[in-house]
Amino acid sequence: MEGVDGKLRDFLEIPYDRLEEMNLEAKHQRLERVDPSQIEEERRKYLTDEKRVKAVTVCFSDLEGRLHMLDYDKKFLLRSTDNLTFDGSSIRGFTGIAESDLKLMIDWPAFYWLPADIFGPGKVIVFGEVRSQDASPYAADFRSRLRRHTEEMYRNDRMVMNVAPEIEGFLFKGTDAESHYYKTGKFEFISTGGYYNALPQDPLRQFMDRAAEAQRALGLSNEKDHPEVAPSQFEMNFAFSDAVVAADQVHLYKLICRQVARNLGMTVSFLPKPVAGVNGNGMHCNISLNRGGKNLFFDSGGEHRLSTEAWTFVDRILNNAVDICLVLNPSVNAYRRLDPNFEAPNQIKASATNRAAMIRAPLGNERSARIEFRSCAPDANPYMLFYTLLRTGLEGELPDPADAEGKRSRTRFLPDNIHDAIRLAKTSRFTVEILGEECHGKYIELKQTAADRCPKALGTRVKRSEVIFHHEVTNQWLWRMF
Repeated sequence: MEGVDGKLRDFLEIPYDRLEEMNLEAKHQRLERVDPSQIEEERRKYLTDEKRVKAVTVCFSDLEGRLHMLDYDKKFLLRSTDNLTFDGSSIRGFTGIAESDLKLMIDWPAFYWLPADIFGPGKVIVFGEVRSQDASPYAADFRSRLRRHTEEMYRNDRMVMNVAPEIEGFLFKGTDAESHYYKTGKFEFISTGGYYNALPQDPLRQFMDRAAEAQRALGLSNEKDHPEVAPSQFEMNFAFSDAVVAADQVHLYKLICRQVARNLGMTVSFLPKPVAGVNGNGMHCNISLNRGGKNLFFDSGGEHRLSTEAWTFVDRILNNAVDICLVLNPSVNAYRRLDPNFEAPNQIKASATNRAAMIRAPLGNERSARIEFRSCAPDANPYMLFYTLLRTGLEGELPDPADAEGKRSRTRFLPDNIHDAIRLAKTSRFTVEILGEECHGKYIELKQTAADRCPKALGTRVKRSEVIFHHEVTNQWLWRMF
């Protein structure tokens, strides 16, 4: 049968080095803001001419940040791009904001050629944005909101938000370990090596090597990868990029990691604290603003070589930290990570050296000067997260000038449980303004539902319910039992 299949099927498979070239070229077009209509014409021509593409995967993000994917027959997609619909009432976070059918709009510049050994031959992937039935932007689609906001910022002032996220994860034994947690009540480490310590053919290193290869092939521009402090924990870093590109890459990074792990008979988890007693997973977000090629956050004579603009951005975030904490840490489990015993960034302060501070000022030069937001969990919706940090840093209320310096260094703390975070976000006029009234109400409702299904006191053990009802753990059958 294998020989017969080989003769009958000739689906697209591109070598990794060529994939990297193609995806980097497409990424360059996005960063240079090539006219989207020109890119659409190029992609349509490519799909029409390339007979070995069988399907186009269109993906979008819901309100909480889960990635959803639909495979469209190539020919159908090319003739139906003005009327791609899906059932919005089946997507958590969309129900109640609109009824039933919603539309997808293809964002043609966000187009990726895929490694065939991970995604299967003959497929490409493109990001979509959700539209209401009248084709207007859908309020709960924060990818669209982030893209439109950053495009307007660029048109008005030639300003660009660059982001480089550092996403930590755990590798556990067995497939579907998260979905089966309600039966097992535990995760099993694949490696106990620790920070920077893994033999070349260690299972953790094999996983990281394969995932990093695929990430490079997708044009993520990887810089380094290494085991992290906790057993079986990893981190793979890629270069900074425009905010929307960086958020798309967060989804691709996690998707690749999960699929590579599954191919190896393992499970990757981005729960903020899947195992009590060891360090948790973070998603440190390195952010800078750029105008006309100039890094606006750099000043060789400024405090820690950061500019006045950078410190104003920091002051606004610190002053509104408790209001936006639920966006930065959106799950019951995320508040386990904000434990001061494990290098947790739970202090509402800024520091060049203190890793318990929610904001750090890393040593940088004219190109790399940035602010590192350390209190972001890896299960945050990356579009909502970057959108919120951007708007808060530029529009948030500033502290009293007499107290600004004190707020940078004085030790205050983020909420240590989701109930307090929900209460603070619920009563925050600023958070309502950022998210919009409808989305704010729905987001609070979703978080409250998950919180109510879990013990209020976190305790010292990870509870089954905080894994079962975590928004990234895909076990729809189990959810429907409750």
